[in-house]
Amino acid sequence: MEAYGQILLIAMPAFFVLVLFEKFWGMWKGFDTVPMNDMISSLSSGITNVTKDVLGLSIVVISYSWLHSKFGFFEIKATWLVYLIAFFALDFAGYWTHRIAHEYNIFWNNHIIHHSSEEFNLACALRQSISQILKIFAVFLIPAAILGVPAEVIAIVAPLHLFAQFWYHTRHIGKMGFLEKIIVTPSHHRVHHAINPEYLDKNYGQIFIFWDRWFGTFQAEREDIPPVYGVTRPVQTWNPIKINFMHLWLLIQDAWRAKNWGDKLKIWFMPLGWRPADVAAKHPVYKIQDVYHFEKYNPVLGKPLLVWSFCQLIALLSLLSYLFANLAAIGAPGIFYYGGFVFLTVYAFTELMDRNPKAWVWELLKAAYAFYFIISTGDWFDLSKVFPGGLSIFVGYLLVSFVLSLWFSFRKESLELAS
Repeated sequence: MEAYGQILLIAMPAFFVLVLFEKFWGMWKGFDTVPMNDMISSLSSGITNVTKDVLGLSIVVISYSWLHSKFGFFEIKATWLVYLIAFFALDFAGYWTHRIAHEYNIFWNNHIIHHSSEEFNLACALRQSISQILKIFAVFLIPAAILGVPAEVIAIVAPLHLFAQFWYHTRHIGKMGFLEKIIVTPSHHRVHHAINPEYLDKNYGQIFIFWDRWFGTFQAEREDIPPVYGVTRPVQTWNPIKINFMHLWLLIQDAWRAKNWGDKLKIWFMPLGWRPADVAAKHPVYKIQDVYHFEKYNPVLGKPLLVWSFCQLIALLSLLSYLFANLAAIGAPGIFYYGGFVFLTVYAFTELMDRNPKAWVWELLKAAYAFYFIISTGDWFDLSKVFPGGLSIFVGYLLVSFVLSLWFSFRKESLELAS
């Protein structure tokens, strides 16, 4: 937990700088692929994901350490070759877990957030799940366990393997020659994120593309078919917490409404998109039919609200960095209370971006939550001890945030004039 938090203290600002670089590069080239509202939503999703991971809010059904102890027929030392084998093993496991997420209803809920952006940029790479509570990834690492790859090697290689999937989420890099046959490139991944019929459910590879070539899921990007991004059932929100659970909610509703008991159970394990016939007839769900003619989700946001949303993002990144830097000092259960504030903040300001007239209620709940801890402890998780004057700044932020949330919630006409 603490080690991962320290890694993220370096990784978060690095990713943020790269996202901004892509934004400014696109503006300079006259091809801006990073709309501010989309970027803020994506980075907010990344914040919720890393908070969940650092706090360990998931259950590992089968750990790699257990597999290694049960299936490891060899004992090998951690040489460079072992690290290489581990990297390939992780990528093989990643291919299959990724593919399963796209092919079965019950697993899609864990992955929909990553495909929810109707843009394709570095920021959308950070749209990662908070709904994946049960982790079965280690099952696909049985070959590595049999070969005797030590658990500590997997622990080191796994974050590197994850971070290596960031760079190819861009539209600014074309095809890359012979590398197209070996690794996943931006061209390959543009296909994967596209909802064009020709591109759906293709290119599941995470680092190496030859898995797709071997298992029949490869599709090259075609010049005559420009990729269109998103999901065929549009999420219609900037709120990443809502996105994380909307498919699950649909499945629950469909299972409840289905008359046939077999369908109530069957729906969870059927191919993605399957719905009981009686439910689909009575409760249709909008699905994009023509990917070249649909309206992207883009509620009118005035410049003041857009700027304030970006300021909220910066404030939250600063507060999150404080949490990750002081995990041991804050300790449990404090870190979980702090995580609750992070989630409330994301929910509140993304609801405001959605132009929800009741967004101020979430902001009030966030402020009340924070003030409860400030009043009951006299501080905000020892902030004033680490940063003299920090508590006053934090209280000021809470008050300003609430006042502006009220203003933007009730003065919508000013937003339209400002835009």
